Amino acid sequence: MDILARLRAEPKRAAVLLDVDGALALIVPRPEDARVPPETRQELRRLHARYALVACISGRAGEDAERVVGVPELVYIGNHGLELDPDADAWRARLARFLAETAWPRTEDKGLSAALHYRDAEDEAAAKDALDEIAAKAQAEGFVTRYGRKVLEVLPPLAANKGTAVQRLLADRGLRRALYAGDDTTDLDAFRALDGLEVALRIAVASQEGPPQLRTAADLVVEGPPELLAVLKGL
Repeated sequence: MDILARLRAEPKRAAVLLDVDGALALIVPRPEDARVPPETRQELRRLHARYALVACISGRAGEDAERVVGVPELVYIGNHGLELDPDADAWRARLARFLAETAWPRTEDKGLSAALHYRDAEDEAAAKDALDEIAAKAQAEGFVTRYGRKVLEVLPPLAANKGTAVQRLLADRGLRRALYAGDDTTDLDAFRALDGLEVALRIAVASQEGPPQLRTAADLVVEGPPELLAVLKGL
């Protein structure tokens, strides 16, 4: 029996865990314009009624991820899992001060973290150089920085990530079977969090911008959100 069949056979023992941008929703020039298509929303509602847990684990703030997905009955964990870390709030004011002193035209303030986008920059190389300087300043002030798909992320130096969020969600519900689908570097932590489960399926939603390690670490590779939707319809 293949992994999808094993998940499908006992859905009340399994979780469906999903990234949002680049997995459920297409990447768009302005993050605020992203939306999950109606057909995908309908499928997520069906999965919610069938599986023990359907959750979205996003780099966005949890409330914003819920807005983009548009299915309020799901579980939403935002800020790459920071929203589950009790120490994260201590960094909120420090991040606000840092952003107030940082001039960048496409800054997405998520409260506990920030995303500085350069997807729409006329000169991406120059934008990246400028962001490297901002990253060095952020690190000097104690933050952690990392690059994703045309974005620099600024985060507190905490041991919270999508992997710790996955572990927490599964442990709280006593689940040992799960699927996780994502498209970027931060999703590798979630992939690793499935190690040791009874049934684990890691799906890379691949793109030209995505990290090559994602394909290597995945059990299944799909080319974009429409192909991921086709997989979800088989659950």
